[in-house]
Amino acid sequence: MSTRLTATPLDNILLLRLESDDGFFRLEMRVMDALEREIARLLETSDFAAAVITGSEQAFAAGAEIAEVARLTPTSALEFSRRGQAVLGAIASSAKPVVAAIRGYCIGGGLDLALVCRARIAAADAVFAHPGVTLGIITGWGGTQRLPQLIGHARALEMFVAGGRIRADQALAWGLVSRVSADGELVNEAIRLARALAR
Repeated sequence: MSTRLTATPLDNILLLRLESDDGFFRLEMRVMDALEREIARLLETSDFAAAVITGSEQAFAAGAEIAEVARLTPTSALEFSRRGQAVLGAIASSAKPVVAAIRGYCIGGGLDLALVCRARIAAADAVFAHPGVTLGIITGWGGTQRLPQLIGHARALEMFVAGGRIRADQALAWGLVSRVSADGELVNEAIRLARALAR
């Protein structure tokens, strides 16, 4: 299944779109490398004041590529975890704001990616979860620290241990997202927020 990251300049905003042939983008390491390069470009040039990350109609990101995870050895799993932490850490510490525009499924590593953004806007159909418990794994990309800081330990524990899903309205009530966007306005609202944060 082909996954890719496309970068589109929109005046002073860098729009990063996570794309996949089936609409369910997976965070393969080669795409994480591309994401790291785009964040470096954001920071190194004065052409962009901020970035927006978005996905498809079906999903923002559906987590790590399970086939990659299944091939990990104890040694390579440590490197996999550190590599993911490094890429997401670069976004979290970015001097220029990065905003997540979330439609559809935002789960596992995809939720970790959303959590490192300066702000998150969701469409009404957004669904958030950390379902690693159903696979006998838990994220190694920092979500176990960032999610409790954002929504509180009890709610985060519920998501991690029960693996349950929450919808956009509940995510808004919990403070996981800052707003729920009107139909068709998700990316435009994220761009406006990114510009406001950059100012």
